[in-house]
Amino acid sequence: MYPVCIKLKTPKHIGKTQQIKGKTASSLKASVLLLCVLHLTYSLDVEAQRKPPPGQCNQENDSDCCVQGKFYTTYTCSPPVSTNTRAVLTLNSFQKGGDGGGPSECDNQYHSDDTPVVALSTGWFNRRSRCHKQIKINGNGQSVLALVVDECDSTMGCDGDHDYQPPCRNNIVDASKAVWKALGVPENDWGETDITWTDA
Repeated sequence: MYPVCIKLKTPKHIGKTQQIKGKTASSLKASVLLLCVLHLTYSLDVEAQRKPPPGQCNQENDSDCCVQGKFYTTYTCSPPVSTNTRAVLTLNSFQKGGDGGGPSECDNQYHSDDTPVVALSTGWFNRRSRCHKQIKINGNGQSVLALVVDECDSTMGCDGDHDYQPPCRNNIVDASKAVWKALGVPENDWGETDITWTDA
């Protein structure tokens, strides 16, 4: 179960002895502190990563490789999904030997670059709840339906399972070449672009 993404603020004007709905301010502050610690522990883990072994990070689509000693933020949550969810479209190869790493999470299969398929950031992937479901992607004045087949892992990275690439940001729709073609984006501009998406 993923933690709820929350931001908490402690009122500055509350004294230690003032009562708030039956709780003292000091116990409220302790509860807020505990929630913040749990939130940071589960939602914003930051880890130092190691450099990939030689030849182990596929940069086919200008993918980033982990950098020795660099810290990467990890996420368990993504922004709420709406009828017009803002996201960043990135380029990924889901084929065997492509920069996507291993087989897709949903079906343990590889997928052709000519098939409109995507991977979603961990929060949007939502424990496989969108596996083999279509999403509608809008960008560049066009739209396309794409099948969700994989997770763009926002919680881990920099290992063999993730092709020694950093964790995904929490707002990524990682798409095959077929999606980029369907949106009519010139090939020289492939890599990253702002889009919106929704469940189809």
